[in-house]
Amino acid sequence: MRQRPVVSPSRPRAPRGAALLAAVLGACAVLLLVLVVVGWHPLLTVDGDVSRTTHRWAVGDPGVTHAFRVLTDWVWDPLTMRLVAAAAAVWLVWRRAAWWSAVWLAAGVAAATLVQQSVKAAVDRPRPVWPDPVDSAHYAAFPSGHAMTATVVCGLLLWLLHRRGAGRVLWWTAVAAALVSVGGVGLTRVWLGVHWPSDVLGGWLLGALIAALAVVGHEWPRAGRADIPGRRPGPGRWSG
Repeated sequence: MRQRPVVSPSRPRAPRGAALLAAVLGACAVLLLVLVVVGWHPLLTVDGDVSRTTHRWAVGDPGVTHAFRVLTDWVWDPLTMRLVAAAAAVWLVWRRAAWWSAVWLAAGVAAATLVQQSVKAAVDRPRPVWPDPVDSAHYAAFPSGHAMTATVVCGLLLWLLHRRGAGRVLWWTAVAAALVSVGGVGLTRVWLGVHWPSDVLGGWLLGALIAALAVVGHEWPRAGRADIPGRRPGPGRWSG
């Protein structure tokens, strides 16, 4: 009886999809970065118009402005988001013995911080200046560190929940919390007059890019091992 040739299974779609998404996000991030560096007039015009409008609202509504300062300084602050990621990494090791996922999470957040500070130093974009500021911030404007950190942390945590096969209620609750956090922190930074809108957009794009690259790095080695005929997957989703 003729034996059929062994056909290696195709790689899972997750790393390929993440790689494609990373390519698209990278192209968009580079394009925005170039437009900011060269001072493309239409972009600067939109930045100025939106910032002036939101600053006028911020000055005229001190109650909302105070609430936004609390949210941006305590709830969605980069340090807070990194502490959330650190707590998740500790839980992965303590409850699941998932050392690989814990190290991957910490490395992704650390890489985002390094990229953020490097791009800020390279671009050195001035922040908005107002005669009647409602808040202050340090260092260069592009990209928004708040928006970038929130995007990376939320993206990586959502991916871990997806791999775990979280239940529908937990999953959609996490998605809603991530969308509110990522969108909300961007709104607060523009409302408080410490970032141009394109700074926030740049933070979102770079944060999503790093999260997508991290997914590729997390899944591709496992996909490669799955291509070996006769090799069985590991004992659990969180192992390794």
